[in-house]
Amino acid sequence: MNVMKLKALTVAATFSLIVSNSTGAAEATTFNPSPLFTDITSYTTNITTTNGAADIYFPNPSNLKTGNYSFPIALLLQGANVNKSDYSNYASIVARYGFVVVVPNSERTLPPLGTGLFSETSQINAVLTQMRAENSNSNSPVAGVVNTQKLGLLGHSFGGSVGLSAIADVCLPRFCSTQASLPTEVAAGAFYATGLARTPNVLPVEYVPINNSIPVALLKGTLDGVVPPFVTDGTYDNIQNPPKALISLTGANHYGITNTNNPSGPFPDRNTPTIPQDIAIETLARWSGLFLRASILNDKDAFNYIYFTGDAADPNVTVVSTRVTESAPNLGLLGLGITGFGITLRRKKIKKMRAS
Repeated sequence: MNVMKLKALTVAATFSLIVSNSTGAAEATTFNPSPLFTDITSYTTNITTTNGAADIYFPNPSNLKTGNYSFPIALLLQGANVNKSDYSNYASIVARYGFVVVVPNSERTLPPLGTGLFSETSQINAVLTQMRAENSNSNSPVAGVVNTQKLGLLGHSFGGSVGLSAIADVCLPRFCSTQASLPTEVAAGAFYATGLARTPNVLPVEYVPINNSIPVALLKGTLDGVVPPFVTDGTYDNIQNPPKALISLTGANHYGITNTNNPSGPFPDRNTPTIPQDIAIETLARWSGLFLRASILNDKDAFNYIYFTGDAADPNVTVVSTRVTESAPNLGLLGLGITGFGITLRRKKIKKMRAS
């Protein structure tokens, strides 16, 4: 077993499990899924190796420089022709969960689409290198507070496909110009309105098997008119290794993650969302932030929220998930002690069955 896969399995195995009551309903101690930090700030820099601008969001408590903070990095890979500024609300909320969120613009020429903003896999190493420099530069706003050993990937649409292709270790021409191994610092990925296929516009869709060594979450809007939800579902089915989660946001379209619906520049979604934009952004950021905390920081409460309790408390969300556990002696929900394989949970269906 390679080091990355062992790391993913170890992260999942170390989580404490919730205890079930006699009826089999999952219970946990009271947990507030709101962000950990109230204040955040941001600044803009250039990624030295690509000469592209990047916005950086990070928690800004009053004792930032004296409180011994060490925030993991979260790299947000943009959707096709979506400007980095269109993600400011989402990135700000994710940062409040204890991350330094980096949102770069990647301008390049991509036939036949022409020159525009298109993420690519090389940004992962470029941003990691940049953040090491920022952390060690006494003049940087984030000097000394970045955990450069832990990196989570976020992505929207095209950017999500880029992140998935890096995790799958495949170099598809539109997402990757040079084959490169996923850095060992990358510990999880959460991607919205996306999929990974060799023939994305041809039916039947030829999905790429994703032999992942880290936890992966796919988030989708049920009204996505650009990347149909079935594409995200098919991609999720092709993620080979748990832990993984499929998080559906009812009423959101392709741009539920951006500051406004259908920002200028990218491909518009003709489907009108039925969920308010601010609620969609907050929901997606909350689930993304907690997934990263569960996967990267071994946060037990965040883990329980993602895999057990969150969608029961969130009327707008439905979750299908598969996790890995070392043992589950108290998991009355399943009535089994499990060692070393995946458990798939369809929480909404279970909840509805109990209610009937």
